[in-house]
Amino acid sequence: MKQGGLELVYIPKQMIIRKKRFSLLIAFLTVAAVVFAQHVGSNSPYSRYGYGLLSNPAFGASEAMGGISYGLRRSQQVNPGNPASYSEIDSLTFIFDMGVSGHLAHMDDGTNRRDFYNGNLDYIAIQFPLFRNVGAGIGLLPYSKMGYEYGASRSLPDSHYIEAYRGSGGLSRVFSGFAWEPIQNLSVGANFSYLFGNFSRSSVVTPTSASALVSETKYMYTIRDLKYDFGIQFTYPLGKSRELTFGAVYSPEINTKADVNPSKMLYTGDPYQNPWLSPSQVLATDTLRKANFQLPHTFGAGVTYRRGNLLVGLDGTYQLWKNTKYPDLLDDMAEKDRFNNSYRFNAGLEYVKDPMSPNFFHRIRFRGGVSYENSYTNFNINEPVSGKDVGMGTFSEYGVNVGVGLPFLDYMSGRTSMLNIGFGYTRQQPDADFMISQDMFKISINVNINELWFFKRQFN
Repeated sequence: MKQGGLELVYIPKQMIIRKKRFSLLIAFLTVAAVVFAQHVGSNSPYSRYGYGLLSNPAFGASEAMGGISYGLRRSQQVNPGNPASYSEIDSLTFIFDMGVSGHLAHMDDGTNRRDFYNGNLDYIAIQFPLFRNVGAGIGLLPYSKMGYEYGASRSLPDSHYIEAYRGSGGLSRVFSGFAWEPIQNLSVGANFSYLFGNFSRSSVVTPTSASALVSETKYMYTIRDLKYDFGIQFTYPLGKSRELTFGAVYSPEINTKADVNPSKMLYTGDPYQNPWLSPSQVLATDTLRKANFQLPHTFGAGVTYRRGNLLVGLDGTYQLWKNTKYPDLLDDMAEKDRFNNSYRFNAGLEYVKDPMSPNFFHRIRFRGGVSYENSYTNFNINEPVSGKDVGMGTFSEYGVNVGVGLPFLDYMSGRTSMLNIGFGYTRQQPDADFMISQDMFKISINVNINELWFFKRQFN
């Protein structure tokens, strides 16, 4: 209708709701695009080998419980660690999950000590119902991280130089998953992921003589492939408010090929400190076509026990890295020596005094957990002064996590969203001399938004 020369247009409430959902979807895609473009932060020299440091697909609350995921089945949390969990969502719920973190890494080789700081947008995901007893999840999260810069001064009878190693990159994956609960207490699911990443590794030799040229040897490659994860969960009721949930996940081996681009160039200065520099001479450049890369078979199993206000869980993961394919020229190691079969254990718990209490402090969730993992890679070890090769070594990683979940109730819809805050400490303990020990302190913040999206209104 028209009023005072202006035309007033009636907009139905359902159209406003649809616009709201569309805006949130646009926001999700925008943040995901930022994640695509970002460099995943890492400053560990152990990320130089293989595919870098591997990431555990544990979001917010489960990360604070030591990283458990296989038996974790909750309607208000996205859990890509076991895709069978997506069916535990009611027909009116939409979940948005996003996490960020900050890291302090302290490194010590017995003589020198150094600290590094990093910050990451860790993951972003959504979960929603499709049909009765069918749920879905979509998101983006890291698979591995590579980032390092270290070196040493070297001396020969007729020259002195500084040798530096630098690298960046990593693998990320965009996933979409589905879960179906065909009968009560049994759920099956699958994640279908697009795995992608760029890697750059270089060694730079800088002579102390002002007139000498700087030499850089560099390797670059890009990986693109599909990844699949298949999961199952079974819940066994023990009484009115107690239950056990068993979960298992299998991820098949990935066989992929990628072109590796090695080059050796001379510069008048350090190409990292002076990125505008063009090489004064290209000594060698070539492409290794369709080099073989593999990612291993992965098996995981876990169990959680839930009793009213308490949840306790235990997970185990085994990865068959031994003798998987990887180009020799990237690390000068033999196939039989490069990788170790990897195993990881996670245990954690969550306690809340009364999740239904009107008292905010009684609804706060307290979490804690521990983890252990052996490294999937071995490392060439050099004596620091002479640079002489003294063999191989590896490390074990120990972790402790604590955290809280702060609930926020939407009184209009009755939905509870969570702000999860977590603190983590990990220790990378080497098993040989001349290796670097690393202590990492992490603070993470996760926003878990629980929306009432699929309610059919009876009036406008």
